[in-house]
Amino acid sequence: MTAVHVAGKFCMVFVTVPTREVAKTIAGGLLREKLAACINVIPGVTSYYEWEGKMEEDEELILMINLLQLTLTKLSEHVKSQHPYDCVEVISANIDQGNEPYLDWIEKMLYKMKQSLGVE
Repeated sequence: MTAVHVAGKFCMVFVTVPTREVAKTIAGGLLREKLAACINVIPGVTSYYEWEGKMEEDEELILMINLLQLTLTKLSEHVKSQHPYDCVEVISANIDQGNEPYLDWIEKMLYKMKQSLGVE
């Protein structure tokens, strides 16, 4: 039986990283700490931006991370502690709807983190 989920209970976070090795390090830590249920690594991204007055173009990867909204702050802290960039991109968007069995799975995977935060 699936639960009814409230909009905004889940979110996805996007993080750009310079290499697959950095992606693996961050993803592994997030999974071990139960801060995320699933991390997709999307290769082949070209980022264009201005940094310190200079136009930049870099090949990067994007981590798309699925989690409970209540773990977002801890996830962001973990990512920043493991990331080589000075200014780390950690942006989130609420998941308002989704496949209920998948959302149930996210919640089940992160149950221990919910318990440690004292959230039912």
